Amino acid sequence: MAEASISVDQDQFSCPVCLDLLKDPVTVPCGHSFCMVCINSCWDQEDQRGLYSCPQCRETFTPRPVLRRNYFIAEMSEKLKKTEVRAAPPAGSGDVECDFCTGRKRKAAKSCLTCLASFCEDHIKNHSEIPALKKHKLVKVSTRLQEKICSQHDEMMKIYCRTDRSCICYLCTLEKHKGHDTVSAAAERPQKQRELEEMQREVQQMIQEKQKKLQELEQAVNTLKRCAQTAVEDTERICTELICSIEKKRSELTELIRAQEEAELSAAEELLEKLEQEIADLKRRNTELEQLSLTEDHIHFLQSFQSLSVSSGSEDSSSISDPSQFAADPLLLSEPKTREDFLQYFCQLTLDPNTVNRSLILSEKNRVVEWIGEIQRYRSHIERFEWPQVLSVESLSGRCYWEVEWSEEVDISVSYKRISRDGVDVENRFGNNAESWSLCCSSSSSLTFWHNNIQTELPGRPSSTIGVYVDHSAGTLSFYSVSDTMTLLHTVHSTFTDPLYAGFFVHSRSSVRFCDKQ
Repeated sequence: MAEASISVDQDQFSCPVCLDLLKDPVTVPCGHSFCMVCINSCWDQEDQRGLYSCPQCRETFTPRPVLRRNYFIAEMSEKLKKTEVRAAPPAGSGDVECDFCTGRKRKAAKSCLTCLASFCEDHIKNHSEIPALKKHKLVKVSTRLQEKICSQHDEMMKIYCRTDRSCICYLCTLEKHKGHDTVSAAAERPQKQRELEEMQREVQQMIQEKQKKLQELEQAVNTLKRCAQTAVEDTERICTELICSIEKKRSELTELIRAQEEAELSAAEELLEKLEQEIADLKRRNTELEQLSLTEDHIHFLQSFQSLSVSSGSEDSSSISDPSQFAADPLLLSEPKTREDFLQYFCQLTLDPNTVNRSLILSEKNRVVEWIGEIQRYRSHIERFEWPQVLSVESLSGRCYWEVEWSEEVDISVSYKRISRDGVDVENRFGNNAESWSLCCSSSSSLTFWHNNIQTELPGRPSSTIGVYVDHSAGTLSFYSVSDTMTLLHTVHSTFTDPLYAGFFVHSRSSVRFCDKQ
């Protein structure tokens, strides 16, 4: 009983501010006691007003009271600390409080489904000591005990209505749920447990599928990053190589121009010296001629005239080169010569499905076209050819080089995009108009070149690989037979007014493909 008295009296020795046992207790004039630190902290905030109040009863004092230690209360607090029994800790924020504690509520240890109450360690002992309470069902502490009470009848809900899918009490079965399919909550639990497990399996499967998609997406993102980084590195490498190549060409051209300048200056100096000597000789002769013209001796005049005569067919002196050719000549020398030179301007080209004729079919990512004879069901398009022809997607400007492999009979062409596609008139075929240029290659006939409907017979036989080089700004178009060496087949010079496109005319049972850079 002494322990219970101390437990109850403990609240009388608690600080109203910090709610803990009094530490260094003091009593204010109204009779209430506080921790020395707590009351000083409260009154420090009231210094500006000069009016001080008791935090418990709000009685005011002025001036600020002088605080002295209350030794009686301090002694009782110390005894309480020494004699305090082991009890459940006080309920904190978020804890369930004991429904039977008075004063300060302790933390509940169990909840009783029969009593519909929660108990601390001390108060739960009755459920293990009193026979009538031993039959009660104790569960883990719950804050949702009231949810188990029927709001209409204030009775424990122990029945499940399958008809309405709700928990009810036994009185509900006699009224609102009369005639419904009802079972005990305990009997319904296994069925719902199985449904719950099935839902868990479905959720787990969904989690696995989402995780798999997440991994695939992460892999795709990583692949995209790697590809982008590779593209950046390749671009930097190619640009660096181009810059180095341009710098090398610039240096070579500068040296070439300076060498040509030196040679021309040396020749010019020799020519100047020779011309000065010739002028001096001519002036000397002119003087002799003037003197001879003044002589009165006819015999002397006639005898001297023959030796002083000037040849009317004197040879012209050498001349120096036209200075305007200084830049032109090296630039001509800078044209690519070897296959390695041409590959610096290599273009990766693809064929345009919107232009391909219906008797042709594209493959290998639109880099191969072949004649199949059967009409394909391509959708109508304003750019589609009626002739068995096709154009590239990419336009050609600046310096461009590409290679093709062909079989049987094909026309390898370049064309403006504005070339007519209306019908099968002969002028709409590559090479038969002013908008296109075409090299006609055949394994069974001679090699020819067509432009503006004019045919040019070419000597020799092309290899199965043809290289095409365009310098758009210089107006140069060249075709090469590519094998171990580069053999020029034909070159034309023109003024290109629009961007050019690669094109093919594919004859029966023939095919042609764009080559990769090798």
